[in-house]
Amino acid sequence: MDAAGAPDRGGSTAGGRRLSASSRVEAFSDGVLAIVMTLLVLDLRIPIAEHESTLSQLLDQWPTYLAYLASFGYVGVIWVNHHQLFTRIGAVDSGLLWCNLALLLATSVLPFPTAVLGRAFQTRRLADEITGVVVYAVVATLMAAAWLLLFHYLSRHERLLARHVSPSFFAAERRRALLGVLAYPLAAVVALWQPIASLVILCALPVFYGLTSEGWRWGRREASQ
Repeated sequence: MDAAGAPDRGGSTAGGRRLSASSRVEAFSDGVLAIVMTLLVLDLRIPIAEHESTLSQLLDQWPTYLAYLASFGYVGVIWVNHHQLFTRIGAVDSGLLWCNLALLLATSVLPFPTAVLGRAFQTRRLADEITGVVVYAVVATLMAAAWLLLFHYLSRHERLLARHVSPSFFAAERRRALLGVLAYPLAAVVALWQPIASLVILCALPVFYGLTSEGWRWGRREASQ
């Protein structure tokens, strides 16, 4: 182990399970999130209809622009939270790798519901708007569930944490993830009656997660920080 408490380049073992440094996991995750951000822009279409003016076609795509900005901000919040997460991790094992992959899997799907949502609101049909919001809410729920899995795993494996971090920090963070697990399905239900109100919920939750990226009690002086 080095002075910072992380395993050396060759890794180490604890409880019979191999541990390794977390830097490669964070770098890999950064790459995946960067690709997801890049893929979001592919849904911004160049006007091709000859019977409509270019300006008119560009303006008609305003729901796609808003969906792009919202999802870009959402992935940005995920990246900030992921970075803050790994400042509290000293080592990784196979279980944590799988939990992290579950989060990346859910996040990598985000360009799909973003495209569905943008196009649904372009049709101006209520049924399409409901479908778009529900699809987006389902994917967001899966991402929140992946965060819950990550926090739960870290709360039960103290040997993976940096020296200054207590397992109780991640036990408390489970409540933050659980909020999303409950609120995103609520947004899907609200969409059945009022898609715009549901969108407000979907946009407000990433803002909350961005403001609390350092933890549920980020404004307090905690022993684990």
